[in-house]
Amino acid sequence: MIGMNRSEIKPGLQVCIVLKEDQRSGKLTEGIVKDILTKSPTHPHGIKVRLESGAVGRVKKIEGV
Repeated sequence: MIGMNRSEIKPGLQVCIVLKEDQRSGKLTEGIVKDILTKSPTHPHGIKVRLESGAVGRVKKIEGV
C-alpha cells in the first residue's frame, strides 16, 4: 500500500492525506509535505505528516504514483 512506508515520504512531496475528522468519510486533503510526524518505519494506517498548510493527517496517496 502507498503511504505506509516512511521511506516513501519526503518533505516537498505532493500527497493526499485523510484528516482525523475525515476518517469516517474518507475525504482526502491534498498538499505538500512539510514534516513527517510518524517515527516508525511503517504504519498500517499510513504515515502521519504535516502539510505546508498546517493540516495533519495520514498519507493515503502520493501524487504521480
